[in-house]
Parts: sequence; structure tokens; C-alpha cells
Amino acid sequence: MDEHAAMELVERARSETAHLAAALARQRDEIVASSEFTSGDDEHDPEGATIAFEREQVQALLRQAQDDLAALGQAAERVRAGVYEICERCGGPIAEGRLTALPATRTCIACANRR
Repeated sequence: MDEHAAMELVERARSETAHLAAALARQRDEIVASSEFTSGDDEHDPEGATIAFEREQVQALLRQAQDDLAALGQAAERVRAGVYEICERCGGPIAEGRLTALPATRTCIACANRR
């Protein structure tokens, strides 16, 4: 894969992940805003546990999206450094199909399977 194709792959994934993160942040904000109109007592409010669960679930998904954005930023740096297709563990090649499926991956399949 040439540098241009690799950067395009990473940038497309970053764009999609940034849109997802923005949507999750809006969803989290909506949950927080809607919970302002309910009782602050999650333990005794029948809807409280559901709201708390939804808020934590969306927050966890948002954290994952933010982590993915950071990993994709590192992937872009690896593209610029010319080491995008090189496994960080063994120094061998990372298959193009693996990079297409997981643009932020840093390891080849063999090293990933050793974990």
C-alpha cells in the first residue's frame, strides 16, 4: 500500500470515528439534560437505574471512540514516518487486508494472536 492510500485509509477512519464521537457526545448530553428533570435519587426512582445505565454506557462508548481517535492519530504518524505497514512487535509486515480492516493496528496477525 502506498503512502497516499494508507493516509486516505487512516483519514477516512478518523473522520468516521470523529462523527461517531460527536454523536455519542450529543447523546450523552441529551441523557444528562433529560435527567435534570427527574429525581436525583437513582436508587428509589424506577427510571433512575435505566438513566444511569444509559449514561454510563454512552460514556464508555464515547471513551472508546476517543481512544480510537488517538490510535488513528498515531497511525497517521506511522504513515508519515514510513513504518505504517511494519509490526511494532516483530518488525515484520502487516498484511494490507489487516490494515484495511483495522487502520489503527500496530501488529501483524501472528503477533496479535500471541497475546
